[in-house]
Amino acid sequence: QVTLVESGGGLVQAGGSLRLSCAASGRTFRPYAMGWFRQAPGKEREFVAAISWSGDITYYADSVKGRFTISRDNAKNTVYLQMNSLKPEDTAVYYCNRDKYGSTWRAPLDSWGQGTQVTVSS
Repeated sequence: QVTLVESGGGLVQAGGSLRLSCAASGRTFRPYAMGWFRQAPGKEREFVAAISWSGDITYYADSVKGRFTISRDNAKNTVYLQMNSLKPEDTAVYYCNRDKYGSTWRAPLDSWGQGTQVTVSS
């Protein structure tokens, strides 16, 4: 069973920062790539960022490139999303997920956790 728990969301003013965390069970985490997604009200879930198992390959959506940084600590079975220069359009529920296949990012699993709410006020 895949267990992923997101945390770190909250309310922040535009221009501010937040760091999201995603804790995974050992069998969930190793040796898979991990990704972050988000879903704003009335919109479909969208890709935000992904990181390979080794951490040396990262991908970002154009909308967050240069502002968000994905990282992971394999010893802690945790993946992070550092979000800087936040904008009101970053407001969404943020989800993490594991790659369906292996150590480089291709596609997320079909099941999703609860997510963590990020609200950016203008």
